[in-house]
Amino acid sequence: MGKAAVAKAYADIRAALAVLDAEVEGHGPEPFSPADPLAGLADGCLDVLAGAREAEAGFAALKAKAAVTYSDSAHAVAGPDVPVQAQETAIAAEVGCVLALGPRAAGSFLAASHALATTLPRTLSALHAGDLSWQHALAMVDETASLDAAGAAALEAHFLDPDVPDPARGCPAGQMPAHRFRAKARTWRERHHAESIEKRHAKSLADRRVEFRPDQDGMAWLSAHLPAHQALAGWNRLTALARSMQGPDEPRSMPQLRADTFGEAVLGNSGPAGVAGAEGSGDAGLSSRIRAQVLVTVPVFALMGSTDEPALLDGYGPIPASMARDLVANGAGSFYRVLVDPRDGAPLEIGRTSYRVTGAMRAWLRLRDGKCPFPGCSNNSLDNDTDHILAWANGGTTGISNLGQPCRKHHRLRHTTGWAPTPATRNEPPGWTSPTGRHYKSEHQDWEPPWWPPGVQPGERSLLEEALLEQLAL
Repeated sequence: MGKAAVAKAYADIRAALAVLDAEVEGHGPEPFSPADPLAGLADGCLDVLAGAREAEAGFAALKAKAAVTYSDSAHAVAGPDVPVQAQETAIAAEVGCVLALGPRAAGSFLAASHALATTLPRTLSALHAGDLSWQHALAMVDETASLDAAGAAALEAHFLDPDVPDPARGCPAGQMPAHRFRAKARTWRERHHAESIEKRHAKSLADRRVEFRPDQDGMAWLSAHLPAHQALAGWNRLTALARSMQGPDEPRSMPQLRADTFGEAVLGNSGPAGVAGAEGSGDAGLSSRIRAQVLVTVPVFALMGSTDEPALLDGYGPIPASMARDLVANGAGSFYRVLVDPRDGAPLEIGRTSYRVTGAMRAWLRLRDGKCPFPGCSNNSLDNDTDHILAWANGGTTGISNLGQPCRKHHRLRHTTGWAPTPATRNEPPGWTSPTGRHYKSEHQDWEPPWWPPGVQPGERSLLEEALLEQLAL
């Protein structure tokens, strides 16, 4: 049927959209809930949103496949006499005109579509089924771009194939925001890249720089590309300074306080004329009493220099073991020993019978959760609260399985609305239940067995693991 079939399919889709529009506006043939029409309409709109997300993903997969098929067909029709670069430019221009995209955006769309169609079949299939969004698919394309075929297939399978030996746990990839999925995919990629993170970091270090970009309304961006531990320490210090300046008489928001403090640090205590002084920040924001903090988790063999297993920088992800050793040797004020299971790398349970949470327990909690466990939140551990899931007054204990570390915004949300955390475990953060009763899984850390030093045989590893577990059980 060709074009007639396409025209009819899209006519049917437009008719379906009209039905959904009527339902959202409350003009459907019957209410979602005769007993409570308003509550039923609210719940029905969430169903419409969920369905729209799946439909959008399916359309994204359709666009990608159509673009690749068009590109292949156009190349074949053009024949071998047309220069390849000229033909690719012509194809991108045609796709850009149809989709109202600029040349660069059209080229990026075509490149991503080709990657999905040729090297990422699971991702394309999940996109078509509505399990992933286009933004999730782009994150997968970006994170597999520098991997070989086997590495790309392994990363894809880890997040999208539940039958692999060690699949991703917790919240499914498509149910977390794309920026959170990108962070988890990057973490897995860094640990499993064929080239050592030490070598890749040494190459990237040469690319450190500061950039200036003009913006609208008399504003501009000033950004720095730095080693991860320096950038994160700077961000954490700006956050701590901004928190210390908040109060009933401080009209500035946290982003404004961070920006003003950053400007003062770069320009000197005089600050930007007419900004810092006008709002009363003075020199207080640069107090040396507040130190930059970073939280780094480093495997003991990597700390000893026996392996090059990456360490984890809280709020960032994997870093070279050499960077972690340097942080421990030159910047660490204290250590917390957290025992992990040698079989899978997950932390082991600890607890207390009193209300107070110790510093060691806070560090363990940060290791388990990695961030605020609320769906989609990226607030890192050093800026979060510690919260009893079952309140102490209601019989809750101060054990890791009854603790969460929500950021202040989501901590307040828990106590002022119907949002509530679900139970946690020793190695799984709490999930959340919304006021409508929908359940959302938390993101889980992808724990992996620690790397053993070269020369340690499998039989020796088993004996060492058993001995360690016996000691931990005492």
